[in-house]
Amino acid sequence: MIEDIRQHLPAGKRLIEPFVGAGSVFLNTDYDEYLLADINEDLINLYKIVKSETEAFVKDARDMFSGEFNQSDIYYQLRSEFNECTNAHRRAVLFLYLNRHCYNGLCRYNSKGAFNVPFGRYKKPYFPETELYLFAEKAKKATFVCEHYSKTITDAEPGSVIYCDPPYAPLSLTANFTAYHTNSFTMDDQARLAELAYEVSSSKKVPVLISNHDTELTQQWYHRAKQVRVKARRTISRDTNGRSKVDELLALYS
Repeated sequence: MIEDIRQHLPAGKRLIEPFVGAGSVFLNTDYDEYLLADINEDLINLYKIVKSETEAFVKDARDMFSGEFNQSDIYYQLRSEFNECTNAHRRAVLFLYLNRHCYNGLCRYNSKGAFNVPFGRYKKPYFPETELYLFAEKAKKATFVCEHYSKTITDAEPGSVIYCDPPYAPLSLTANFTAYHTNSFTMDDQARLAELAYEVSSSKKVPVLISNHDTELTQQWYHRAKQVRVKARRTISRDTNGRSKVDELLALYS
């Protein structure tokens, strides 16, 4: 969706992302500054370490992408180590390893906050060395914070632009999978996000662009925004033949 998103993102000095996730919009836009937030501490820790300890991180992470580490028993040993680890650098290395070796690249935790995605059984997981260096270079313009989306949005200053990519609203009641992190994103959160977007765009003149599934609920939540419908392909599905295009909604508060 990056082309559609870029087309509708307003100009500004700083791009703020309360749900930075994989950072695709950050990496494919050119603002002077970035404030990138997420509720997932491991993700933000990874980004901070890649930015500040690039060479050491790449070296240590590269060592874990050999055949020796691409085994089920080793994976589960390292997953257990990760769940007990308190060293920021080591935890970031393990987080990248788990992401590339786990099933479907999912990030999921149990109710106790332990990473619990099973082994992915890939022939040769890809080590993103080039991408890590590119990320570290772009990250010189970025500040990374771990905080609730409501704080990130309400703290925005004039001259900023906000892009929100929240956990998507379910297409059906049986498709409600938002617990990537232990803090689930509820229907109340979805509605609150829309209210915050309207408030900050009205009171501070900070434009907000939100992406989500195109459903009756999202249309209602974003009724005070300009709504644009686009097509997007789903990338996480058990059945690769089922990764078809679906309708998505871009809601712009300006």
